Amino acid sequence: MTCFFYRMPLLSVFLLTVAIWPLSTRAAEWVASVDERSGLPQVTRGGSPAMASQFVFWGGNWDWADFTPSLKVISPFVYAMEGKSQKLDFDATGQIRKQDEQTLSINLVLDARSLKTNVMGGGIVFNFDPALAEAMGEPVLLPGNRGWTWGNAQGRRIEMRFEPALARVYFEPGDRSQVRAFLYKDRIKPGRENFKATFSVSGDVVLGPTAAERFGIADPKSWPSDRLDWKTAPVDLSFLNAPEKPAGKRGFVKAVGEQLLFADNTPARFWGTNLSAYTLFQTPDDAIKLQAKRLSALGFNLVRLHHHDSWWVLPNIFGDGRKVHDTQRLSEESLKKLDLWIKSLKDEGIYVWLDMHVQRALWANDNIFAFDELPKNEYGIADLKGYAYVNETIQRAMKRFAKDYLSHVNSYTGLAYKDDPAVAAVLITNENDITQHYGNALLPDKSVPKHNELYMKAAKAFAKQHNLPEDQTWRSWEPGPAKLFLNDLERRFNVDMIESLRETGVKVPIATTSSWGGNGLSALPALTAGDVVDVHIYGGPGTLEKNPLASASLVDWIGAGQVVGKPLTVTEWNNEPFPIADRHSLPLYMAGTASHQGWDALMQYAYSQEPLTGQSESAGNWHAYNDPAMLATLPAAALLYRRGDVHEAKTSYVFAPTPETLFNQRITPDSSALLRTAMEKGKLQIAMPQTPQLPWLQPGIIARNAQVFHDPAQSLLDATASESTTDTGELKRNWKQGLYTIDTPRTQAATGWIGGNSIQLGNIQVQLKTAYASVVVQSLDGVPVGKSADLLISLGTRAVPKDNDKTPFHVEPLEGTLSIQAPPGLTLFTQGGPLGQLGKLPATYLDGRYTIKFDGLQASNWLLLKKASQASENLK
Repeated sequence: MTCFFYRMPLLSVFLLTVAIWPLSTRAAEWVASVDERSGLPQVTRGGSPAMASQFVFWGGNWDWADFTPSLKVISPFVYAMEGKSQKLDFDATGQIRKQDEQTLSINLVLDARSLKTNVMGGGIVFNFDPALAEAMGEPVLLPGNRGWTWGNAQGRRIEMRFEPALARVYFEPGDRSQVRAFLYKDRIKPGRENFKATFSVSGDVVLGPTAAERFGIADPKSWPSDRLDWKTAPVDLSFLNAPEKPAGKRGFVKAVGEQLLFADNTPARFWGTNLSAYTLFQTPDDAIKLQAKRLSALGFNLVRLHHHDSWWVLPNIFGDGRKVHDTQRLSEESLKKLDLWIKSLKDEGIYVWLDMHVQRALWANDNIFAFDELPKNEYGIADLKGYAYVNETIQRAMKRFAKDYLSHVNSYTGLAYKDDPAVAAVLITNENDITQHYGNALLPDKSVPKHNELYMKAAKAFAKQHNLPEDQTWRSWEPGPAKLFLNDLERRFNVDMIESLRETGVKVPIATTSSWGGNGLSALPALTAGDVVDVHIYGGPGTLEKNPLASASLVDWIGAGQVVGKPLTVTEWNNEPFPIADRHSLPLYMAGTASHQGWDALMQYAYSQEPLTGQSESAGNWHAYNDPAMLATLPAAALLYRRGDVHEAKTSYVFAPTPETLFNQRITPDSSALLRTAMEKGKLQIAMPQTPQLPWLQPGIIARNAQVFHDPAQSLLDATASESTTDTGELKRNWKQGLYTIDTPRTQAATGWIGGNSIQLGNIQVQLKTAYASVVVQSLDGVPVGKSADLLISLGTRAVPKDNDKTPFHVEPLEGTLSIQAPPGLTLFTQGGPLGQLGKLPATYLDGRYTIKFDGLQASNWLLLKKASQASENLK
């Protein structure tokens, strides 16, 4: 995870009425609404941003001036915004309301407390999706600095008009997909200034509510509070790990074709999470053992140890950066903590993934070539990302660390990390590619002459060797020859690092770096140097409503990393910003899709990034361990994925681009209908092409029965489709209604906009009044739900932390009924902590079905439907 410090403003909602939004609004392809963070207008197409806006201000010389807005919903389509800029010393308030079915009125008041001169300015930045230029044209500026319009007067049209005129409205230089509307320019005078804006739409653009309004207008503080017991698990799935204790008993993990296997050739299927940063080094020893047991009970069998080397973690693997000003030696005290984590996890049947580099900082004392020209942070330390690909002294430092780290003998197991079969895989470098992200760091205009000289020399040699235009080969930001060169340069680094790791004694699969941050398919070739291809992905709200005909879901970005012939791992997945109201849907969507696609290992980010002591009251995106919304469905997802309840796809769809297609254009799920629509039906794979300039790139061996496609724009869904069903018939998603269901003999689940619908699956029927929820029924004894005498019921609803992201959470109570076909003689229990807290709940039994009623007042995320005698036995 790169932006560890970033957190979006928390939305506050204090409302008293309930609004039911018409399905026509929810189902529209083009929807305009108010951004819940800022109160500014936004437009989506098929669930993905078409136009987004945000407040942006700069001081002198384009010095960034933070502005933090927050929004409150006053009543349906009536909002209040407030914010401030400390650097520019002004406050802002805004009133936003729906004026009619096609118009929003926005009144802004900026109140400056002091005179500021020589400011560059600022106000609102509008970003337009350039992929929509063909359908909408480019935005056009209104005369006299009064705003902009997008579209055409005869059809779909969107306009933002300011009265009176602003200080300046202009396109970002060289980019006509971004418009800047400056409220201030050059100077800020003390006093109040009023700005009025009218946002209007026409054609098939619908003016819709915010997500908060759609979820139900209520005061979260009226909901029951829930503070999860950090020591124990609310469910117990440790039986999944029992046959694997201790982890590594089947021998080292290996990559064979597109599968991960143990040494005894049994399939390795990993459902994991991340332990990160302060969790690793500041959790007490007794708590480490407790958390290993809790992780097992939650269904995890793989844990990634992450941010162990990051400069902001005090102490980290090198010690305390306030005292130790180099990265030459590993801290024995820190290693002892990692030793105990690995030993404790191993004892519970949980494997470990190790990173060789995350955010290690380089100090002057590390004796790095051209260290003086590397950009430094405020502490005088430098990041190595990008530079490592041309700087041999950085490469040697990375190899030395990896050798020392992996050769360290665990004081509890007596095994070096490299010799412990409980270590499942290693990653060379985290989120550090040059094919898209960090190649720009080496360019001539970056004031790194020595690194640039190495880069340009390599580019010139590659261009000469393959008869490519030299003036295009080094231009890292452009498609074409540069992407060929960057893949070759990155691959050379990867091969050298892999050779060093193998010489050190690493026996398990090695991942190079990850496909992340919007990487296109042209970033994949270099990643194939590893034994697996790894992906990182962070989605946003409304995942289930992403229309694959127009917009990409986060699972599409993962599928775009499934290279023919390689296993696929996902070391980071999550949604942001926290606390997204629908986050309890994501584990089910991920697990169902991963099972259908045949992905090999998934790791949620993160279980915790803070010391696990029971003293913390913090809530956040990196602390799933105390989040009732994420934990509501994470165990259910683990059970269905690890048990293989969802079958792998029967059909394979292979995108086989030519070298020209792969390297000469930017292909991503955002731009490719094929990548988005294939996964809705069958398994998506990407075949690497034989490429003369990259003789090392192995062309994928495509299965005979696979359906092969060469056009990334080809859609596999009907143009009028509103839902899809996988080729196994087990997964169904209706993106216009925002519903996702899993229907298998042992797992039956419904998640999304359930309220007001009657959902019938194999053995269950769900009828809820709660607008958005997750309901999962699973057998724990391995037999089909309808015959099981041991059922787990997982329930997900909104969970909102207290002010300033503090625990306990306020959890939305479920209202409605759940009917389950099951054998007679079962009793319903509530489960919210250790088994000693089991409590009986009423459930009626008639005609072979149990009916459970949720009263809308009490909240419980987990229920058990089982024989009373069995529950009593579990208490012993």
